[in-house]
Amino acid sequence: MAGLAIPNQDSQASTDPGPSETVVRATVLRVDATPEALALIQRLEARHGPLLFHQSGGCCDGSAPMCYPRGEFMIGDGDVLLGEIGGQPFYMGKAQFEYWKHTRLTIDVVPGRGGMFSLEGPEGLRFLTRSRLFTDEENAALEATPLGV
Repeated sequence: MAGLAIPNQDSQASTDPGPSETVVRATVLRVDATPEALALIQRLEARHGPLLFHQSGGCCDGSAPMCYPRGEFMIGDGDVLLGEIGGQPFYMGKAQFEYWKHTRLTIDVVPGRGGMFSLEGPEGLRFLTRSRLFTDEENAALEATPLGV
């Protein structure tokens, strides 16, 4: 899976723009999901309504992506929106983000019991975060784009 999303073409001003000049900007995703995870998200959304994901920082559920009905987990100034998976927002605490900001997260699903507070538990599956370091190109693009854009 490539580190860059499908490019968007946006008109950009330059010192000598031609009438049809465009610059292709690729968006670097901080979080994405496997097809299996997307299928589970769709099932959970059908059953529970809109969802919200938060990457747990540890404690009783380890460092796992937690899935909640939207509105049942309080997001605040200490949280960072990394993006969306399956149309659902995915957050991480700011302090944890400082350690993970150089990694691309891919949310997957594996058999087993997930976090006790996460909605996928009764499915006999659990969400799992896989990660890889961003490439130099991706890091440069991320530095040029503020978080949340």
